[in-house]
Amino acid sequence: MTILIESLTFETIIGILDHERITPQQVRIDCTIDYPYSEGNFINYADVTQIIEATMKHERFELIETALNLLGTTLKQNFPLIEELTLSIRKPDILSNCTVGVQHTIRYI
Repeated sequence: MTILIESLTFETIIGILDHERITPQQVRIDCTIDYPYSEGNFINYADVTQIIEATMKHERFELIETALNLLGTTLKQNFPLIEELTLSIRKPDILSNCTVGVQHTIRYI
């Protein structure tokens, strides 16, 4: 089974530039989770989104890459059923002519 979370959007502190350490900026997160679904054995996508947002806001990351690594670890710890996880973090407002971001896929099997 695959859970799709697309365009989870909120503001948080992320970045290495001086103004990024002070002013929250919008991030957009996509997440794909593959796991072996069975009756009564599922991953609640609402819980996943809550953990992602809370982690991002609490940690105030400097690098997107660091955020992706910690999110991957945190989600796997909270949802041991995860077999494969793809996360992307985008910063839609950092450059005027495009959206930039980083994507990471982790296979646990």
